[in-house]
Amino acid sequence: MAKSTLSDTQQVEELISKLDLDIRETVQTIRAIILATDPEINEQVKWNSPSFYYTGAMKPFDPKEYKRDIVVCNLHRGKILLVFPTGAKVKDKLKGKDYPDGRKIITINGLADVKTKQKDLQQVIKDWLAMVEK
Repeated sequence: MAKSTLSDTQQVEELISKLDLDIRETVQTIRAIILATDPEINEQVKWNSPSFYYTGAMKPFDPKEYKRDIVVCNLHRGKILLVFPTGAKVKDKLKGKDYPDGRKIITINGLADVKTKQKDLQQVIKDWLAMVEK
C-alpha cells in the first residue's frame, strides 16, 4: 500500500470529515479549543483518532513514555472520551476520571457540553504543559 502524502493536519481533517454531522461538529470544536490553547500543540491521527501532542522543548525523557502526547479524542458509543495519556497528574474541575496507569479520561456529551467545558479543558492542557516544559 502506498504511503499517504497528506500532512498530519490533512489526515485529521479527512478523518473528521467522515464522521456523522453531530459528532463532527463536536470534534471540530474540541480540535479548535485544543489547538488554540498553545501554539506549540500540533495534531495527527493516532489510534485512528484525532490526537494532539506538544512540539516544544521538554525535559529529557524515555521516548517509550509518550510524554509528548497530550490528548486523544476517542469516539465511544455516541460519546467522546478525551484521553490524556499522562493527565492523571493534573487536577481538573471537569471531574475527569484518573487511572492508576496515569491516564485521565474526560467525557464530552455533545457540542453544548464541550462549549461549557472550554475554559476548564484549556486549563487542564495549560497545567499539563507547565509540568513538561523546560
